[in-house]
Amino acid sequence: MTRATSELIIEPAIVRKNISYLKAKLDDSSKFMAIIKSDSYGHILSNIVRDIDDIVDGYGVVRLEEAISIRKISSKKILLMQGVYSQPDFKEARDNSLDLVIHNSLQFSLVKDNDSYENLWFKINTGMNRLGFEEDEFLDIYTTYLSDKKFTLMSHLSASNVPSDISNKTQFEHFDSLCQKLNPDILKSIANTGCVINFPDKSMDWVRVGIGIFGGYIGSNELQTAMTLRSPIINIRKINKGQRVGYDGRAEATQDMKIATVYCGYADGLPNHIKDGTKVFINNVGAEIFGKVSMDVTTVDVSHIPDCEIGDWCEFFSPNHSINNLASSNNLISYDLMIRICLLYTSDAADDMQCV
Repeated sequence: MTRATSELIIEPAIVRKNISYLKAKLDDSSKFMAIIKSDSYGHILSNIVRDIDDIVDGYGVVRLEEAISIRKISSKKILLMQGVYSQPDFKEARDNSLDLVIHNSLQFSLVKDNDSYENLWFKINTGMNRLGFEEDEFLDIYTTYLSDKKFTLMSHLSASNVPSDISNKTQFEHFDSLCQKLNPDILKSIANTGCVINFPDKSMDWVRVGIGIFGGYIGSNELQTAMTLRSPIINIRKINKGQRVGYDGRAEATQDMKIATVYCGYADGLPNHIKDGTKVFINNVGAEIFGKVSMDVTTVDVSHIPDCEIGDWCEFFSPNHSINNLASSNNLISYDLMIRICLLYTSDAADDMQCV
């Protein structure tokens, strides 16, 4: 070890593998939109686009700036999933051949004012209750302006990762009922990652898959985490029964122990509130965090790893050790970990990040 440094390793080959697995569940007529908002869920947007452009049909993002950056390197469909809110942004979206989600009357006024009805996705609220037209409001717009137009009707499922949740049945029924009232030629889209896995018969014309392609979906062992966070051990200390470790002495030894100090802390994106007992891997052996995460280091119980030494890697998550293990055991979600860690590395420590 010439210099102690954490590493964030992103593996596009695994993203491709995950996409292929998910696409195999779809009807041949269903198109695959990769949702790569927030810098591709922390996986570096421009790199991911170049690595998957040949196996997806389009991309979904939220920020106009991200959409324009994709347009510079891809000719595929690009959807602004929350649309735009001003005339200048509407024009810029049109100049860059972007698709727009329309989810309220303010946004639809931009469509009317510009008499521009191409490449529109109308979002309907079927139960998520965040964004989207209510059915009656949309039907008024449809009858007056859209009955002879081509567009995509979309909605968003709130609990597709829990197949037994009654909201799935309710939302599907609401969406299907509305579709029966519209021109049969309109395109339809309701499926996210959970829907593709649990309700593949609802893939319709477009699926919009985000967290699944990066391996952060809980409920499928086939999807691999595409990001590795690892850091070296910089110290090993023996402590006696009754001694405490870390701030506030939260962790107290119930027997003589061996503690490894790992060169990664909350300044590197690890949440400060990670619990004692959270599993990490050293030399491919499971070990447990012991003591509060500090700004620059984390302490780990390695009493049962006899050959552990300074310089060995501590792996927090990887393709072999799902990010969901760390997330779910600490009341977190994989999205949060992916984004907070990669944002820090790309902005403050780019030299420490590898994309392979």
